[in-house]
Amino acid sequence: MYQILAREDLSKDIHLFRVKAPEVARKARPGQFVIVRGSEEGERIPLTIADWDTEEGSVTIVFMEVGTTSRKLACLKAGDHLMNFVGPLGQPTEIEKFGTVVCVAGGFAIATIVPIARAMKEAGNKVISIMGFRTKDLVFWEDRLGSVSDELIVTTDDGSYQRKGMVTEPLKELLQDGGVNRVIAIGPTIMMKFCSLTSRPFGIKTIVSLNPIMVDGTGMCGCCRVLVNNETRFACVDGPDFNGHEVDWDLLMNRQRTYLKEEKESLECWKKSVSA
Repeated sequence: MYQILAREDLSKDIHLFRVKAPEVARKARPGQFVIVRGSEEGERIPLTIADWDTEEGSVTIVFMEVGTTSRKLACLKAGDHLMNFVGPLGQPTEIEKFGTVVCVAGGFAIATIVPIARAMKEAGNKVISIMGFRTKDLVFWEDRLGSVSDELIVTTDDGSYQRKGMVTEPLKELLQDGGVNRVIAIGPTIMMKFCSLTSRPFGIKTIVSLNPIMVDGTGMCGCCRVLVNNETRFACVDGPDFNGHEVDWDLLMNRQRTYLKEEKESLECWKKSVSA
């Protein structure tokens, strides 16, 4: 059992847990993830590591309420326990001195990009970060990402805060200005796809963190298979980072929609059970 040391509600549906997991914290690296199971009957879900503290022996995860499992997790509070907390899993993000690195994050993936931006900054890179949200009420960690960036650009789809528009717009402007050596884009699949399409004409390598359906996280089940450079890869052991210019995005998005009907039915069933 893994105790939740602290809980923080970052916005209406986005929550942070700081979990006691000293062995995971000791080996965690930017870009890796954990497999979490809230209870014995619960579903296993992958969540990217947002931060870690080796002295405290804690690991921070951030998640958004979407389906049944994430809504059940959102019912937990500090002092409660998680049944399983397995990791760190996946390959760490490649951290080197590239020159100028543009880190693009959408929604709750801001939590994922922060340790990567921090590591890139510590490696001697100039870090320009772009964070995008649907609306102002969902904005979080602006100060935290800004503290590890040389420049921070904030966008909202509806223009309710900072710059109106999609993250691809300032990304394209930076690429047109020249001097960008690497792009890292993390967030909703559609956002990562269009960031990759935006950078492709400029020939700038763009690293994305893929989030396909995943079960065991060790490469045994094959659920997380993705097509990269016309080869089948497993996101849990070969990734989750891949070159966005080589990803078959349409296949990935089709696979992510495989269980939409079942997910909707599960959520409706759970809602009825809690309201009864």
